[in-house]
Amino acid sequence: MPKILVVDDDPDILDATTMILETQGYTIVTARNGIEGLACLRAEKPDLLILDLLMPKMDGFAVCKELQDARWSKYRSMPILILSSVREEASHRRYELETGLELNVDDYVEKPISPDILLERVQHLLKLKKKP
Repeated sequence: MPKILVVDDDPDILDATTMILETQGYTIVTARNGIEGLACLRAEKPDLLILDLLMPKMDGFAVCKELQDARWSKYRSMPILILSSVREEASHRRYELETGLELNVDDYVEKPISPDILLERVQHLLKLKKKP
């Protein structure tokens, strides 16, 4: 079964997301901020990243920017699902203003999310692979 890394600073979101995904047989790895998330990414080599945007220490915007660096090129085919309470348009605009780049993620879902929608999006993303 695929391995999914969930990065979110809200323990309730981590618990709920983990529980929903584990019921479908996915292996879940969690991190509470972007720094932990990048360390887990290297150590665990997940098939999918579910990422919150607003977190302490290193937020999801910084993680997305970091993943554009050539040092992370082997993770380019890994799908990224943003799961955030920030409206999608606002997030894309902030990222573009800060970096001059487009927010390069595969899907974006605003919290709260129903379990059915989460599972549907995860299954869809795991079927697709980004072109390197």
